[in-house]
Amino acid sequence: MRLESLSFLGQSVFVKRFLLILLGLCLMTPALTVVATSRPNIIIAVADDMGWSDIGCYGGEINTPNLNALAKEGVRFTQFYNTGRCCPTRATLLSGVYAHQAGIGWMMSNQNLPGFKGDLGKNVRTIAEVMKSAGYATYMAGKWHVTPHVKPEGPKYNWPRQRGFDRFYGTIHGAGSFFDPNSLTRENTQVSPLTDKEYQTDEFYYTDAISDHAVRYIKEHQGDEPFFIYVAYTAPHWPMHAKEKDIARYKGKYDAGWDAMRNARYERQVKMGLIDPKWKMSPRDRSAPAWEEAKNKQWEIRLMETYAAMVANMDAGMGRVVNALKETGEYDNTLILFLADNGGCAEGMGRRNGIQYRDKDPQQIKPMGKGDLQFDMVPRRTRDGRVVKQGTEVVTGGPDTYHGYGLSWANASNTPFREYKHWVHEGGISSPLIAHWPKGIDKDRQGKLENQPGHLIDLMATCVDLGKAKYPVKVGGTAIVPLQGTSLAPAFNGRDIGREKPIYWEHEGNRAMREGKWKLVAKGASGPWELYDIEADRTELNNLAEKEMARMSEMAERWEAWAKEALAKPWPWGAKKIRFSKKNNFTLKQGDHLPQSEAPMVRKRGFSVAATVETKGNDGVIVAQGGTNHGWALHVWKGQLRFVTRHGGRQTSLMVEEPLSKSAVKIFAELNADGTVTLRVDDKVVIEGKTPGSMLDMPLDGLEVGEDRNGAVGEYPANQKFKGIIKRVSLRLHK
Repeated sequence: MRLESLSFLGQSVFVKRFLLILLGLCLMTPALTVVATSRPNIIIAVADDMGWSDIGCYGGEINTPNLNALAKEGVRFTQFYNTGRCCPTRATLLSGVYAHQAGIGWMMSNQNLPGFKGDLGKNVRTIAEVMKSAGYATYMAGKWHVTPHVKPEGPKYNWPRQRGFDRFYGTIHGAGSFFDPNSLTRENTQVSPLTDKEYQTDEFYYTDAISDHAVRYIKEHQGDEPFFIYVAYTAPHWPMHAKEKDIARYKGKYDAGWDAMRNARYERQVKMGLIDPKWKMSPRDRSAPAWEEAKNKQWEIRLMETYAAMVANMDAGMGRVVNALKETGEYDNTLILFLADNGGCAEGMGRRNGIQYRDKDPQQIKPMGKGDLQFDMVPRRTRDGRVVKQGTEVVTGGPDTYHGYGLSWANASNTPFREYKHWVHEGGISSPLIAHWPKGIDKDRQGKLENQPGHLIDLMATCVDLGKAKYPVKVGGTAIVPLQGTSLAPAFNGRDIGREKPIYWEHEGNRAMREGKWKLVAKGASGPWELYDIEADRTELNNLAEKEMARMSEMAERWEAWAKEALAKPWPWGAKKIRFSKKNNFTLKQGDHLPQSEAPMVRKRGFSVAATVETKGNDGVIVAQGGTNHGWALHVWKGQLRFVTRHGGRQTSLMVEEPLSKSAVKIFAELNADGTVTLRVDDKVVIEGKTPGSMLDMPLDGLEVGEDRNGAVGEYPANQKFKGIIKRVSLRLHK
């Protein structure tokens, strides 16, 4: 029908209205389609215990072509920060609030303080929960580590499937063998890598499994809604496990040692523009020998070759993820964010002299059942029955070994910065961050550097912004902690992100605050504040605390206010925040466990401990107080009596050369406030030595007789009960 034939008014009005509605629909439908498809898929991939300079695009020599390609076509942030430790990083990343606000200011141990519950709070939402409410499909592969409940029969309210993820494959616990990880879980069921019918390979390797499941999620994703994938690698966290063919590619790469490695990385970083030439490289850590003076060089080289192989394997996995995006047509509209959870790790896992066996009868093969679950972070035996070994005479890399790469290589990993995982100087909290999004990052920004500071708190805000999600104020009757960060999306294209508040840190009493170019930082709960101009001195070598006293004091006051508001205080460190025992004399017995509040108050005090011990030929802990940060332990290892301390994570050990009698003996150990130590056996002095001093802070883990649960002070296996006899134990604090 021609329009001219509709001459009467009603028909004309009807037709006009019809045409207007039709025109509106025609215009509206494409617009709605654009809105629906403009929201990107988002992948957040996290490396574990990887230093700022390890990957190629941040100055490293490790072969990371896939991450380098993402950086070349994306944006690299030069001042992105994590929290300095695995659990709080994951809590912060997932929730968009500071770790203490999420209940995980430390690790998976409940300190009975609001910010240190050791379990992800119900008063926060995960990115998965928020994005799911906006129509996103949500997937996760890898390390969870935000709940203490890791056993298959235990509570699962804080497992990934219960916190917003549609699919999950990975580990609930934080660390373990790459060939047989503990707490390996598919959805809500723990599985054995040998009998998991949904994933079978010729050689199980956890990094590959994580990458392969991320690829699977991309290829199996159904529907028009976008997806969010959290890829949480455990590489290159200890143990140094890699496939032999990957290690072989780095043969000879590190023969020149860690000093040469640091210098070469520093030069590349300057050329790349990642660091300002006026920033001097921090001096080699005083605990790291010059390479020329290093002992057991071939063993050390093998550790770094294995570490590099682990990083390279992770990079290859990211390459498979990118290929899956291209194959499914999702590449252009997927934002990939790649970062690390903390700086390089200086922990000395498995680095004692000689060979230590994780189980008895090392010559015997005792295979596990194919369907048996692995529950040990440090396995006693491999799946095929070989004893797991540690020590400097063990060639690392295979499933029957378990080592960390140590302080000296970690010092190089964190080039050019100071300190490591645990601490909040730049080496502990600086993370690479690569942002890659072809549809959302302008071509003229590709390969550029972004110098605006960013933090993990910003990742949730970025996802909410780009996913057009609504962050809840309440869920049910529970008030949700407000977002703490700001979206990084404007920075992808060179715009100001508009941060309104400083960035804050607290971990194990290590504290920091970043506001503009100024950084306030301190080591330990009792350490003095330091102040640095990061624009002029990002390697933190020129402390301006005395010159800028007024600025330092004002920033310190605001840090204290934040700490109380964000539940970083009250904290479990130091003497003034918790009511500790006032007893000076303790009578103990085998099996006793005193929590921190009831343990001897050894902070800045000397003490002596006496016990009658009958080893019967067994190694083990006699008495231990504290863990990997602060603590002391009296123990027997390889038949020798030893006294070991931790001061800010650094370990000092005194060893009696003569083997301890297997029969009952009286043992006496004394640590004086000046750090001098005396050990006596049957009233005879067997060794005298020196440690850095009395405990800097009250040890967190409490005191135990006959074992050392949670963090081990020494290199001995944690959680292993002493099979000898301990009786008549007494401890006296010095006045």
